[in-house]
Amino acid sequence: MKLQRPKGTNDILPGESEKWQFVEETMRQVFANYHFSEIRTPIFEHYEVISRSVGDTTDIVTKEMYDFYDKGDRHITLRPEGTAPVVRSYVENKKFAPEVQKPFKVYYTGPMFRYERPQAGRLREFHQIGVENFGSKNPATDVETIAMAKAFFDKLGVKNIKLVINSLGDAETRERYRTALIAYLEQHLSNLSDDSKRRLHENPLRVLDSKDKNDISIVKNAPSILDFLTDDSQQHLSAVKTMLKSLNIDYAVDQNMVRGLDYYNDTIFEFMTEIKGKELTICGGGRYDTLVSYFGGPETAGFGFGLGMERLLLVLEAQGVALPLTRALDVYVVVLGAGANVAGLKLVQSLREQGYAVERDYLGRKIKQQFKSAEEFGAKTLITLGESEVETDKIIVKNNATRAEIKTTLREIEDNFAPVFAELTAK
Repeated sequence: MKLQRPKGTNDILPGESEKWQFVEETMRQVFANYHFSEIRTPIFEHYEVISRSVGDTTDIVTKEMYDFYDKGDRHITLRPEGTAPVVRSYVENKKFAPEVQKPFKVYYTGPMFRYERPQAGRLREFHQIGVENFGSKNPATDVETIAMAKAFFDKLGVKNIKLVINSLGDAETRERYRTALIAYLEQHLSNLSDDSKRRLHENPLRVLDSKDKNDISIVKNAPSILDFLTDDSQQHLSAVKTMLKSLNIDYAVDQNMVRGLDYYNDTIFEFMTEIKGKELTICGGGRYDTLVSYFGGPETAGFGFGLGMERLLLVLEAQGVALPLTRALDVYVVVLGAGANVAGLKLVQSLREQGYAVERDYLGRKIKQQFKSAEEFGAKTLITLGESEVETDKIIVKNNATRAEIKTTLREIEDNFAPVFAELTAK
């Protein structure tokens, strides 16, 4: 048997991992400005954490979850999304307690798992960035969190961003709309896909999210949930629109947009962009005011979003956004001869302890090959260290681009490289 990675997974190799690091660092900078802190939850959870919160009729639970029984006969699942584990943690760790500052704002990043057909930007092990904001029903929380997602995309340089919003209303809205939607869809029952027929009475709103061509055609004329909003939900949506306009954030309303999870209410949103003439969703989320109580905590408002790292990186690549790779090497030490091996080791360690990014040759290669490595690594400066330099304690440090040079000693470099480096890199 040939050993290889499982289908639907990827190795993130050097040259690519630096792009991931840049996106993650940008995420941390932007989210910190909005006073979000990082949370890390287990990669696997009890099956019920996901099935009850996400919804028993969703594709995630019925088709896609990696679930199994462990050696203690506990029903376990690899996490397929991030919100339910964070809500479970919020309740279990009593972050709803009066002494905890509200709103309680967290972000996370890490691998998620869904068994689905692998394709570009959609894998069985994928990586998600997400945020959750607990404790505020204020529509300003909705808009601020949406604005944070936009700020993240803007800072990365994502182009042609489009914001789409909708409201799923409250429980009363959903019940009234559910009745009207079922009545409409039953008129087209024979033309619905098998999946939509199954969902019709279990969760009719999911029919609106069908990708089947016939279903899409049918739901175009379905009643709008916006016509069934209660006064409270209507006021909330109106406030969200007003606040988005106050921040000069353009948006469109899509009355047929639903999210793929059952726990949302009132505001939902997606950010989209265009790739090769096709619209692509790059981020989605919304409000979930009943999920905390569903997990046994007190009634607590919540709002959040999630986005896939793989898809985001594909978008950045397709739009020609250049991401910085690894930090440029400050120094490359050319080591010539066995007699310089120990001195080379001491030199690079000294420079690293001074805070410089340093590499050296370990393979005893010829000087031309080592110079080539220095070029490939983008080294700013070059030090050639042979047996004669070790004996005389005299070395030359060069600017690798301009070839400007400074003569100095090993001892001076090991004591304080800063003056030489500053002078050379300024030339």
